[in-house]
Amino acid sequence: MIHFHGGPITPDPCAIKAWKGRHAFISYAHSSQIGLAAEICQTFALDNGAFSFWKAKKAVDWPGYYRWVSNWRRHPGFDFAVVPDVIEGSEADNDLLANEWPFERHEAAVVWHINESVDRLIRLANEWPRVAIGSSGEFDVSRPRAFLARMRAVLPTIIDADGYPICKLHGLRMLNPALFSLLPLASADSTNVARNIGIDSAWRGTYQPQSKETRAAVLVERIEAMNSIGALPDLVEDFERLLG
Repeated sequence: MIHFHGGPITPDPCAIKAWKGRHAFISYAHSSQIGLAAEICQTFALDNGAFSFWKAKKAVDWPGYYRWVSNWRRHPGFDFAVVPDVIEGSEADNDLLANEWPFERHEAAVVWHINESVDRLIRLANEWPRVAIGSSGEFDVSRPRAFLARMRAVLPTIIDADGYPICKLHGLRMLNPALFSLLPLASADSTNVARNIGIDSAWRGTYQPQSKETRAAVLVERIEAMNSIGALPDLVEDFERLLG
């Protein structure tokens, strides 16, 4: 599984510590470090920023996003970009945006929100090479039991005879090892490093890191020490034990 660490990670020395030789997830809503990420990362992916703009109650400039993607998709380190989606929008809203995607589908991750219908998930998985799973509502990743119960219910619909997903799955905001280690993901992202290196109260004890750069290195190592599972049958017993 590819672990994409979301930015911005500030100051820049912390971003270098977290990203050098690794993988970055750069949001259109916070794109100032895209040049740095492209220079030092193995690969980078582009997020449409919909969640950030939604939280800020701002509209997204989709033509501007397409121009941004058009520029950076030419870079050798570019992996994929997230297809525009509407947070709390209808399936029709999101299908309309998906159908407007102006680039190759193998360069994209189309979003399926976990509270949407299973039929839409099946359709997207059969039509797109990569589907990004977006947690939301009652199944948000901040509610791990509800989130995993929903995943346990829907994943079998897009699994082949050997237990593998029929497309690549990306987990949006899912770099919590307690979650991604139970899912057959090809990749996942989060801003865990960016958010937590500056919370001094979380770093206590005799051997607490003295710099944000060291904190970044510790967090990245802890996250990347875990991997996703390979096939769906591998997770059934773990799901049952976790969820009771």
